[in-house]
Amino acid sequence: MTRKAPFFVLWLLTFFFVIACSNSTSECMEGEGALCSEGQPIVPSDTTETDSLESGTVLPEIEEMIIVRGSTVTLGSDDAKYRPSERPAMKVRLDYDFSLGVHEITCGEYGELAKKMVLKEFGKCENDSLPLSDVTYYDAILFANARSKSEGRDTAYTYSGAVYDTEGHCTNLEALAFHPERDAYRLPTEAEWALAASQGWNPAKYSWNADNSEYRAHAVCSAGADTLGFCDLAGNVKEWVNDWAGSFFDTTVTNYLGAPDGGDLGERVLKGGYFSEKISEMNVVARGDEYTVEASTRAARIGFRLAFGRIPNPVWLDAGGHAKASIVTPLAGASSLKAYTGTYNMVLAFRNDISGNIAYIDYRDGSLSVTEIEDSLEVYHPDISPDGKRVAFCTRLEGVAGKSALYVRDLDAEGGNLVKLDVESAAIPRWRVLGNGDTVIVYVTDAGNNKDETAFRSASTWQVKFAAGKFGTPEKLFDGAFHGGISKDNTLAVTGARLLRARIAAAGSSLTENAHNTIWYDSAQACNASLAQDGSKRTAFLDFGGKPGRKFAGENYATHQRILVADSSGKLVQTLRAPAGYTFDHSEWAGDGETSNIVAALTNADGAHTKIVLVSPSDSSVLELAEGEELWHPCLWVKHKVIIPPVIDDTTQVVDTTATGIDFELAPDSAGMYYNNSGACPYAVDYRYKMEILWRYKDLANVVVLGSSRALYGIDPMGFDKSVFAINLATPAGSIYGTGTYFYNYILPHVQRMKVLILALDLDRAYNTGRNANNMFHNAYKSYPGYVYDRNHDYWAEGFPKTLSGATYESPGDAGEADYYRRNRGFLKKYGDGWGSPKVVEDSCWMDSRYEDFQNNYGLLRNLIDTCAAHGIKLVGVLTPLNPRYKETGAFGYRGLRRSDATRIIHELDSLSGVYPNFILMDENKMGNHDYTNEMAMDNSHLSPRGAEQLTHRIDSLIKTLNIDFEN
Repeated sequence: MTRKAPFFVLWLLTFFFVIACSNSTSECMEGEGALCSEGQPIVPSDTTETDSLESGTVLPEIEEMIIVRGSTVTLGSDDAKYRPSERPAMKVRLDYDFSLGVHEITCGEYGELAKKMVLKEFGKCENDSLPLSDVTYYDAILFANARSKSEGRDTAYTYSGAVYDTEGHCTNLEALAFHPERDAYRLPTEAEWALAASQGWNPAKYSWNADNSEYRAHAVCSAGADTLGFCDLAGNVKEWVNDWAGSFFDTTVTNYLGAPDGGDLGERVLKGGYFSEKISEMNVVARGDEYTVEASTRAARIGFRLAFGRIPNPVWLDAGGHAKASIVTPLAGASSLKAYTGTYNMVLAFRNDISGNIAYIDYRDGSLSVTEIEDSLEVYHPDISPDGKRVAFCTRLEGVAGKSALYVRDLDAEGGNLVKLDVESAAIPRWRVLGNGDTVIVYVTDAGNNKDETAFRSASTWQVKFAAGKFGTPEKLFDGAFHGGISKDNTLAVTGARLLRARIAAAGSSLTENAHNTIWYDSAQACNASLAQDGSKRTAFLDFGGKPGRKFAGENYATHQRILVADSSGKLVQTLRAPAGYTFDHSEWAGDGETSNIVAALTNADGAHTKIVLVSPSDSSVLELAEGEELWHPCLWVKHKVIIPPVIDDTTQVVDTTATGIDFELAPDSAGMYYNNSGACPYAVDYRYKMEILWRYKDLANVVVLGSSRALYGIDPMGFDKSVFAINLATPAGSIYGTGTYFYNYILPHVQRMKVLILALDLDRAYNTGRNANNMFHNAYKSYPGYVYDRNHDYWAEGFPKTLSGATYESPGDAGEADYYRRNRGFLKKYGDGWGSPKVVEDSCWMDSRYEDFQNNYGLLRNLIDTCAAHGIKLVGVLTPLNPRYKETGAFGYRGLRRSDATRIIHELDSLSGVYPNFILMDENKMGNHDYTNEMAMDNSHLSPRGAEQLTHRIDSLIKTLNIDFEN
């Protein structure tokens, strides 16, 4: 099969290499890390269309795109020199053809399309032929959608809302879903990108890199095209690809699309290297950046190119290596959901009927990832325990007679501590908390059709206590299978598996003492009965377009097209209509008594349960929560009251952090809300936990650590003497500008016992003005209500609200990050592969062009020292250890800086102690002549936990020499 040769719009017949100012050395290693595909090279031909390997599919000729034949490619490597996320080697077979752009999307191409379509205009390029860079993943896919629309095509990406930063970059797309089945423009998958790149990979010949680029991007294709006709797959700018950054496995996968979601980190994939990387550092294997890459990440080194064509029979691999032919996509974020429930403490559990597993979305961690509990058991009707830590389920569904088993397990990825109730049959579990505080599970012996009176009475309703991970002794409540729930006051029970039945206690009695059974809804067919637990004793149920429902609604409607709500006497009081094109199924009340909504599955015209929604009885609005092929039996756990673990100081004394402060009624939508999915700051989740640690320990801390990731990974608060109570508030990419703002507005006013400020001084980053998205306190803070709320209340200078610490603790975050930060007071342990080869990513001569920026930062440092002196605070400036092999280069560190400039700056810093007696410079780098071994390093610029132990010990020893009285 053939195709027409591509048309190239930009060629430079000759080009020359410009020697950059950096003194770093590099060795040209042609094709290092390149992986050869098993397919044949792409050969141009004269036809304008081609049949793909997928029968019946035709790819059109698209100008400046090359059609790539499906074949087999290897992702990752078995070589130990690569990161763990890039190992092992995994083969991917693509059984379809696709089109890929000859070059990265240029500024000119973006500008032209922006004039025709609804696209934000941001930034200005020096000329139109440069690759569009400094773009987020969202910016890239919005461009892809716009190009599809401009040609009258469907779009590969759908979403319900967009969030933009102050510069016009998209930082979040609400309810984002990718549709691989559509013929549309999109980002290439990692496998597609690697297949195209690996066949003509030659960065020594065709790339802009650290040796020739002058540390900047160049016009696309100006370094020439590879043997297949592609430009800049190596070098110039890194490129977004479509995938979530999943793990690789020693297997072969067909039509691989990455991970189902971003997991705890929300990590995406970048490919190809960029202008500041050496040739030897560029390879097809690498898939990341110096920090975790999120969809909201942007930098001058990041751009993209487009692909075109549908992906048949896609496969995703989850964290356990399990292949997923279909995935569940979370839609609404925690903030949207909170508008309905009033809290961020929510977990949605449901049955994925395609896999037969329980899946859940934990909105408390802010990651919007779907976790499935792999199981060999049948799992139906999951119900989450009152504490949100366990899930109960049964093995038979409502309306189907027969024996069922009841289980409880941990609600986590492993689904551990599985226990089975030892009874003959138990179905439709529902958790309750009794008046005496006991937690029980109510169940029925049979959940079959309840139309026949004799059969209904032959079943019964039971409860069993569950404590310490074990079942107690089952206790029969009454005859009849009332699996729709029991009211809090124990006076009403309902069920619906053909007839809507109720058990009503006599006045002053209970369901187990004096009660009678009745049939509601005029004996018309009903199902999915659910009793509200908010004290209203309302029953929500579905019907089959029955006469009572039609009369109440005032119109005819289809089966399950409406949720009906009855009061405690069975009288209809409300009806809620399904969205157009859908009907409801598996409806359940959701709430902990303070708010009540209804969660349900939506069934499309083909009978597939493709969405889970939340319905508000107060205004009839519908919020989409998740989308998939078959999603059953949703349960939304909601908890308003959160118990914060006690704070224990270094003398093991329990401290009440709410004992001090003022009574202040906080706005629940803003207070403590330091993180959301806006993506305005790529390190927002790190800042969020630093705020939690600040508020929690502000009355205990006497030593505070600030700075960048070098301090974050390098200084352990738990490693100091017991007289020192330290907290690590350093953040990734922290700058002196951001650190100063954080210090003046938050730390200085509220950490009243602070005696020592430890500040990491990153000389190679001393040009950083902090006027970018990495700095929360420049513009990004405006996207996070918590910071705006603090600012509007003068950062609580007049008094700290007692409940703010709790509000912060309750707010969304990241479950994985939370555990590390909370356990170590803000310190993160991170392992790596040692110092490695010295890497320089900035022109070492930046001092020549950015001297004013450096001077401004130097002035900010002096102001900080002066402020500390005025408040009796010692400031220890730490030069953290860097790769000792930087001595072999002309650079001080990862971000360049001439070594001669660094020596002069260190001398100036050291002399400040003569001007400011409270300032101490602690040089642990010593221009590379230090004793931090390879085992103590994570990478070029960061210490491993072993290195952090040594650095912390030495800082602690220094503090002891200062004779500080930490008791007063």
